[in-house]
Amino acid sequence: MIENAPLAGDVDYASCGSQYAALRRPDPRIEAQIHAALGAARTVLNIGAGAGSYEPLDRHLIAIEPSPTMRAQRSPHLAPALRGRAESLPLDDASVDASMAIATVHQWQDLTAGLRELRRVTRGPIVLLCFDGDALDRYWLAEYVPELIAVERRRYPAIARLLTELSLDDRRTEITTVPIPIDCTDGFTEAFYARPERFLDPTVTQAQSAWTFVAPGVRERFVAALREDLQSGAWDARFGKYRTLPTFEGSLRLIVSTPAPRRNKS
Repeated sequence: MIENAPLAGDVDYASCGSQYAALRRPDPRIEAQIHAALGAARTVLNIGAGAGSYEPLDRHLIAIEPSPTMRAQRSPHLAPALRGRAESLPLDDASVDASMAIATVHQWQDLTAGLRELRRVTRGPIVLLCFDGDALDRYWLAEYVPELIAVERRRYPAIARLLTELSLDDRRTEITTVPIPIDCTDGFTEAFYARPERFLDPTVTQAQSAWTFVAPGVRERFVAALREDLQSGAWDARFGKYRTLPTFEGSLRLIVSTPAPRRNKS
């Protein structure tokens, strides 16, 4: 593949992805749920692998990632990532035990083709960690930056569509709401539900691709309003309960699709 060819998806990670490895570190509690969903798989495909978050280290892993910026941030102890796209996987039919796609399906140019490819190459579980656009307004951020919530809702595939397409080819698909820990180490927006001060650090929003889709000045307006409300106590008066909430059930979802058990012939 040509290295400077257009990237799949809607984000140019060459301009906004430099902070991902540092600020989007896998949270061990979320990671445990993902690894459990992979079951006993020995060969695992990671689509949209990015900097390698949530990849199991005790299995043979194939990582595929279209962005050179993201591939360059992968730690030396991880398998190198191949340049490629979900919509056209360079793998044989039923060639991996399990597949995982972590916070990436909203980046795919052709969701149906990408999910079809995952079903084609995967013998066992397909594990997605994604966000439910219909639940984004549960988060206090929606009151400060409705523009951000609106753009994210447009980007995220409908959960019903994911469930339907993953259930094709005689598969069974289940969805679980993933509680976000109060000290979550993965720096997506809802990870800071109890730590609003973190949004005052520009490197935090630089590791959240959604901010690249709002109009110029929106982020600055939000930071100024949040800073003022934190200093005056207005944020705590309205949302202070979140500071001690052990977990937050927001939009984070784990979707697991497995082949239906084979029926014994009579």
